[in-house]
Parts: sequence; C-alpha cells; structure tokens
Amino acid sequence: MHEAKPILTPLPSTAFAVSLKSCLFIPDPTIYREVIGNLQYLSLTRPDVSFVVNKLSQFMHSPTDTHWILVKRILRYLLGMLNKGLFLHRDSPCSLHAFADKLHAFLDADWAGNKDDYSSTSAYLVYLGCNLISWSSKKQRTIARSSTEAEYCSFAATATELSWVCLLIQELGVALPSYSVIYCDNVGAT
Repeated sequence: MHEAKPILTPLPSTAFAVSLKSCLFIPDPTIYREVIGNLQYLSLTRPDVSFVVNKLSQFMHSPTDTHWILVKRILRYLLGMLNKGLFLHRDSPCSLHAFADKLHAFLDADWAGNKDDYSSTSAYLVYLGCNLISWSSKKQRTIARSSTEAEYCSFAATATELSWVCLLIQELGVALPSYSVIYCDNVGAT
C-alpha cells in the first residue's frame, strides 16, 4: 500500500450501500479483522474515519471482497492524509462550544440506513472552545420507526456524553460559563 494512489474521501461519494449481501466472501478473514482492529484504534484520534470504520467493523464475522476493497480505500485515504489530524488550539477559550460561548454539541442520525437490519446510526461531536474533544458514530441498538425517533435516540446519547464531559470538566476545576446546547437537524425532534 506504500505506493498506492491517495484519495480524498474514505467512502465513495456516490450512493453506495455497504451490505452483507455484496459479492464473494473472503476465504480467510484474518487480515481483514486485523486491519479493522487497527483502524478502530486509529479512529480514537481520527474522527474523519470513525463512521466508515464503525460500518465496516459490522462485517468482521463474514467480510466480502467489496468490504476488503473499502478497507483498502480507507488506507489509501489515510495515506493521503498523513499530516492531518486533530489540532488543539492553545489560545482557545475554556468553554465547551463550537461557535459561541456555550457548551455545544452537534448530532445526526441516519434513519434505517443499514439495509441488512434497518437499524439507524447515531453520531455526535462535542467541542471545547474550537477543539473537538469527543465524538461518536454508533449503530443504534433499537429499530426506530421514524426519523424523529432515530434523532431522539441520537439526542439521548449526545445528552449523556455532554453530561459526562461537564462533570469531568467540573472535577478538573473548570467552571463552564453557561448551559449546554445541542444542535439537531430534524424539525420533528426539536
């Protein structure tokens, strides 16, 4: 992979559904599992690959050649982004927020995005000043009956994370200037 051509996105930009029913199963999935395990560790510091690694890790029991192609695509993406990563600004204000002086988080949910079991995916981002300090992209445990319900599940996960971050920051002796704000893009859930 050292001489592979770097690419700009970890997933294809076209409407591409990753599914269990795609192509041929890999005869020996050991290398797939090892690479995905390493990518899961890497996603602790690289939120840009968090979603796609989460998605591909759902097929570790029976990966296909399409899944392996997508894993190699992630590696090609990372090859082109070696100098990218989280940058922590020293002069950033000491308040949890994204673009204002409040605690802010952004969330989204992909309602029934998994075509194998129709589960949804929740994702959120939490900022301290202009520094991203917490993020998640996870498959929801329940099947949502509407996009609003999927957003509420994502909202609950985000609120839980914000509560934990607030308590952690208060234990460190930092006073937060105001209440939390969670941004959601679903009109039915707000």
